[in-house]
Amino acid sequence: MQLSVDEVILTFHATDAHGLPINDLTLGEIKLFDKGIASHRIVAFDSLIGRPVRAGILLDTSESMQQTLPESKSIAERYAQRLFRQKSDQAFIMDFGYSSEIAQSFTSDPLLLSHGIRNIKSGKMNPLGGTAIFDTIFRACFYGFGKVDPTATGNFILLFSDGVDNSSHMSLEETLGACQRSNTVIYAFGVAPDSGHYSTGPKLLADLASKTGGRVFPADDTEDAIWSDLRTIESEMRNQYRVVYNPANLRHDGSFHEIELQPPDRVGRIEVRSGYYAPMH
Repeated sequence: MQLSVDEVILTFHATDAHGLPINDLTLGEIKLFDKGIASHRIVAFDSLIGRPVRAGILLDTSESMQQTLPESKSIAERYAQRLFRQKSDQAFIMDFGYSSEIAQSFTSDPLLLSHGIRNIKSGKMNPLGGTAIFDTIFRACFYGFGKVDPTATGNFILLFSDGVDNSSHMSLEETLGACQRSNTVIYAFGVAPDSGHYSTGPKLLADLASKTGGRVFPADDTEDAIWSDLRTIESEMRNQYRVVYNPANLRHDGSFHEIELQPPDRVGRIEVRSGYYAPMH
């Protein structure tokens, strides 16, 4: 799909009160507000069932993650082995600390993904110490998802981290902008900080997830709970609605546009990003 610069693409997932996907919504049942104003024109509205996905698996290998990296790798490998569809999906792997690298470029082979995950080592990306989460996500969105049609697949990042960023050059706003332009959702498996120690990590992960339409899950949960979380991600990314619309008063000034999506009463929960940054040209 060719998008004009003044068109916004929005994807969302809807479930009922029991957590089951709702796949029969109509355009007439939802109300869409951009900066509090109803959209000027709806260009397209589609229900996407069994959608192919593109995933970026981002593993924090900094010093603070040394003890929990094996659990993170185990969760990532479960996704690659059990939920990844070789015929339709693609994924890449990045490991990061102070710097980042592509450990496995985009592939449709789950065996290559598993091999790449197993080969990731703690501390490799930490020549100077520190963690640059924003820089890593920006790079994943800009150089990974940014090269593909943002309307063709469900794009998401599977982030494994404690959320502590102390080395990035990019800001939260710049990072979210890259996610929004590539229509990429962030799901994080967060590692809880040590008890008795205050950390900004949980809030950072919550901001990244909520503002892109994703969620944060605990990485130290039971195997059954983690499998349920992975299945939730699977359902939300494969069963989506896509709306393409023209905002009523879009100015090319880089300002943030808050999006409000009002579903009908039969929708119990809706997952959608909080907004987007207007283009600058």
